[in-house]
Amino acid sequence: MNAHNGHTPTVARGYTEQREDYLLRLCKVEGQVRGIAHMVAEDRYCLDVLTQVAAVNRALQEVALGLLDDHVRHCVLDAARTDPADGDAKMAELSTAIRRAMRL
Repeated sequence: MNAHNGHTPTVARGYTEQREDYLLRLCKVEGQVRGIAHMVAEDRYCLDVLTQVAAVNRALQEVALGLLDDHVRHCVLDAARTDPADGDAKMAELSTAIRRAMRL
């Protein structure tokens, strides 16, 4: 579903083919975060909790990098091939996406 209007998107996104893989990874991350909350509730050892937090961060970074790669291979490349102006716009969008990813 499109987060902006609640409707299913009509355009395939760059990650569409890997969507199920991303959803599976994100469900695992969700479970890991719940596990961390339980660890804190149980007053577990700090370094054990930090280890799990680092694992969640790394898993999310992998999702972000995969999405970025899909964006470049699908959205940016397609735009550059079909319309130079749209290609320039997608390159600017890519720069923004890289900045976001680097703040991970």
